[in-house]
Amino acid sequence: MSIASDKLASDVVLMDACGVCSFSDYFVMASGDSGRQLQAIAEEIVHQLKQAGVYPLHREGIAESGWVLLDYGDVIVHIFSEQERQTYRLDEIWHEARLVLRID
Repeated sequence: MSIASDKLASDVVLMDACGVCSFSDYFVMASGDSGRQLQAIAEEIVHQLKQAGVYPLHREGIAESGWVLLDYGDVIVHIFSEQERQTYRLDEIWHEARLVLRID
């Protein structure tokens, strides 16, 4: 989470999805102001986790689309533009997941 906030992501959220989701234990959601910022956030997360020996199982979306998904199995990271985050409202869809941390 600090990786995203270090790249100036806004509204960074960590949700515990254990018990409400069958395919992942945690969701991280973060917003960025531009495609360039979304790309920088995604690249930094991938880079730092690779240094720790953790590799994504799957990556989906491109920054210019407004949504990048990094699938680490037990943790799924969603990096959104503000518009896409408001459109898909994953925070609301997964409202039963326990909020662990929010960094505004």
